[in-house]
Amino acid sequence: MPLFFRWSSMSDEQLMQKAKEGSEHAFGELYNRHARRLQGFFARRLGSDGDLAADFMHDTFLRLYSSRHKYHSGSNFRAWLYTIAYNLVKNHFRSRFVWVNDERVGVADDTDVEVDMDEAMLKEALRKVLASMAEPYAMLFSLHYEEELTIPQIAKMMSLPEGTVKSRLHKTMKLIKQQLKEYENR
Repeated sequence: MPLFFRWSSMSDEQLMQKAKEGSEHAFGELYNRHARRLQGFFARRLGSDGDLAADFMHDTFLRLYSSRHKYHSGSNFRAWLYTIAYNLVKNHFRSRFVWVNDERVGVADDTDVEVDMDEAMLKEALRKVLASMAEPYAMLFSLHYEEELTIPQIAKMMSLPEGTVKSRLHKTMKLIKQQLKEYENR
């Protein structure tokens, strides 16, 4: 019981420091805390493919484990974890583009937004809207509104100025509002 309490009462940053020092228990606690939510992040970003989301989640933790020696004490653990996740998704979507006449063209799926009155249908419609958006905008929405990362964390993670992140988030919300207009007064 004291061992369980010791790990469960530590912050993510403290656990990552212990994992960096070689503690498998600390790394296991981080996995237990974040695996489910991280898999949900991947499911939302990768089109609700549960198996692919699980693969990406495991790959993220493998990369985290293999690079644990690079962790800087005091750094925000969640931001570091989602930076790894973001890069995996970004690389995945890069492979979905082709070059035509020296121009990058997306291989996009045409999805229709189905509208219904209940909340479940609204969530599904939002998921589809996000899937139809350019990946950087959908990723920003997910990182900020679903994973609750701050604008400075996202800016650092994506190597963008904070103003650019704010501007893109504003544009994303405007696009979402336009596409979900049918739900406005329900």
